[in-house]
Amino acid sequence: MRRLFSSFSVSSIFGGSLLGILVLLTGLAASPAHAQNVQVVDRIAAVVGDNLILKSEVDQLVRRQTRQQNQSYSHDLWMDALDQLVNQKLLAEKARRDTTITVSDQQLNSQLNRRIEQLKQRAGGEAQLEKAYGKSILEIKERFREDLRGQILAQQLRRKRMQNINVTPSEVRRWFEEIPQDSLPRLPKTVRLSHVVRYPTPTEDARQEAKSLITSVRDSIVNGGASFEAMARQFSDPSAAGTPGGALTNVNLNDLVPEFAAVASRTPVGTVSQPFYNESQNGYHILRITSKDGSTVDLNHILIKPESPTGSRVKEYLSAVRDTLLNNEDVPFELMARRHSEDERTAKNGGRVTDPQSGTRDLVLDRLGPSWKRTIKKLEPGDISTPTKVQLLNGDEAYHIVRLERRVPAHRA
Repeated sequence: MRRLFSSFSVSSIFGGSLLGILVLLTGLAASPAHAQNVQVVDRIAAVVGDNLILKSEVDQLVRRQTRQQNQSYSHDLWMDALDQLVNQKLLAEKARRDTTITVSDQQLNSQLNRRIEQLKQRAGGEAQLEKAYGKSILEIKERFREDLRGQILAQQLRRKRMQNINVTPSEVRRWFEEIPQDSLPRLPKTVRLSHVVRYPTPTEDARQEAKSLITSVRDSIVNGGASFEAMARQFSDPSAAGTPGGALTNVNLNDLVPEFAAVASRTPVGTVSQPFYNESQNGYHILRITSKDGSTVDLNHILIKPESPTGSRVKEYLSAVRDTLLNNEDVPFELMARRHSEDERTAKNGGRVTDPQSGTRDLVLDRLGPSWKRTIKKLEPGDISTPTKVQLLNGDEAYHIVRLERRVPAHRA
């Protein structure tokens, strides 16, 4: 019975044989710290048929999974990521051998164009995308074409193999009843929240002061012999990613915001960039590239943000929004969020707060920052908080009012 619900097995497609897979670098999953003294362009992690899996591909998948699942790097996680990529290539290889499965040029081009449009939106436009990748749109399309063809073939193969499997409701029910209750995971406390956000806007004088300071910091490093790491510890904003010395290792340029990726891609190894403004972090950056490995870089950076005003005007504004909601039951919270919230990511969804990595609305209470917990501690479902200062889930500092939608206590799955 359980086999009906097991995951789609690659080994079953190949009759249990994984001949044709050559894992070349079993030691590649070692911690990045072990390889800091070695510079290579890239390495081959595995060969599946005529397809190569590069170490950088595995590293990129590991980074994405650690962010999405809030995990720490480990040897097992790296090997699991390699297994996933091998399985994907195996499915695509098997699908290519199946003469009943084909992908037309029209189908491939349609999905490829859709993928490129999504990348353009994320990057902020065609020019920003080309700058981030260091390639033209045509070159970017060619880079993705064959991988996408393999993905489409693999999807069609899955559908073909799964279409004749029929499971009755009673079988589903019996399968769940057979699971021992004490083996079910315990799910943590979660909440659903909506909010209206306003940012305190720095004055032009504050912006100029921040720009002058980071220019002075760069001059001390480049011309005065100051240590980049020491200057980062002294001047960089606490919200800046990386170690206290500003270090970010094993970073894929494709994972960075476009303006940061563009500067990182054109800055030579060992040099310090000119100051640049990063809109997403509302501050000025300088960065130093310490190594490049294909599209993967190691770098140090310093972030200096303009001083923000006290926020009294912002709190008055949010108090007026809250009063309108409390005194007019026919005015939806979602409408006020769309009209008045300055957090673009949540405003377009009526103020609904989602996890920035997984996209879920059910936020694990213990993972929220202290300011979030204090704000909602005494709220009942439907209550709206008074204006409070907050560090948003994406790291930005702002003021907001919060409506608690619901609380779910810890429970068995």
